Amino acid sequence: MPTPPASVRELVDRTLKGDRAALARAISWIENEAPDAAALQDACFTHSGRARRLGVTGPPGAGKSTLITCLVRLYRRRGETAAIVAVDPTSPFSGGALLGDRVRMGELAGDPGVFIRSMATRGSLGGLAVHTAQVCDVLDAAGFSRILIETVGVGQSELEVAQTAESTAVVLVPESGDGVQAMKAGLMEIGDLFVINKADREGAERGAHAVRSALELRARGDWDPPVLLTVASQGTGVEEVVEAFETHFANLEGRGGLERRRRLGLEQLLNQLLRDRLWGAFRAQVPAGQWAEVLDDLVERRLGPNQAAERLIARPVDAEAARSIRPEPARPRR
Repeated sequence: MPTPPASVRELVDRTLKGDRAALARAISWIENEAPDAAALQDACFTHSGRARRLGVTGPPGAGKSTLITCLVRLYRRRGETAAIVAVDPTSPFSGGALLGDRVRMGELAGDPGVFIRSMATRGSLGGLAVHTAQVCDVLDAAGFSRILIETVGVGQSELEVAQTAESTAVVLVPESGDGVQAMKAGLMEIGDLFVINKADREGAERGAHAVRSALELRARGDWDPPVLLTVASQGTGVEEVVEAFETHFANLEGRGGLERRRRLGLEQLLNQLLRDRLWGAFRAQVPAGQWAEVLDDLVERRLGPNQAAERLIARPVDAEAARSIRPEPARPRR
């Protein structure tokens, strides 16, 4: 592996030693796609692979942050260290996460064995999945034994970020029962365990029954996802969620599933990185006038979208010009 620049080595060394300021800076480099971010991520990657990565997803208002706070407290009692990556919607004004980590999880902020970071979606789904995986690698290298990834809402971001997690809990509320059938083709497929939170509300058992019924339609495997009832605001049932996560990890390790999941996640990460880089190289080699001409033909309906793409792919390329062109370095998303 090439030797990273001195500035990267210093930041990596400090991160590996548990320097929280260095860790925060390293994550910012990755989020903002700083010039040395790739070298930093690669250097940290060689020290990762030990942490267990837990995904927590579900619709807004399900109490995911409260549940995660309880989970982290229980893991700390077990002697584990924990990092939380909270993926939040982007502020249209600042470009940052709308929901600040310490607003929702402030009681954990003073614990030296806990690190919390909010990440903004910034309107990017594929990029979000890549950045989330890379941030988890850095946290893993920094020595955190449990990394909890909370995702926003219910949508494509959940499916992509779930690729980073090795075990995923889908958190619902009693009122979700009527919509479970509609969710089963997407969200219901990624859950390794299901949590009906706010179970002190009416309809909790009915909601749990709806989830179990939906799961019966899912392809059978080596693991039957449990459906658990919690009242996270009171800490009720959270211990069972921790046990379910740990039992699932043991099940995965016992049959080689954990290694397969990690391999699949790395393959998907590699695919996304290659797509981004190849697209950047291709776009940089298409002259602005040629791009505009094809786009005009597309707008005027003289070409179909597939014909337009084929024309750009098949365009004559000036080899000398192509060699002189380099993709622009990635810039921070605003």
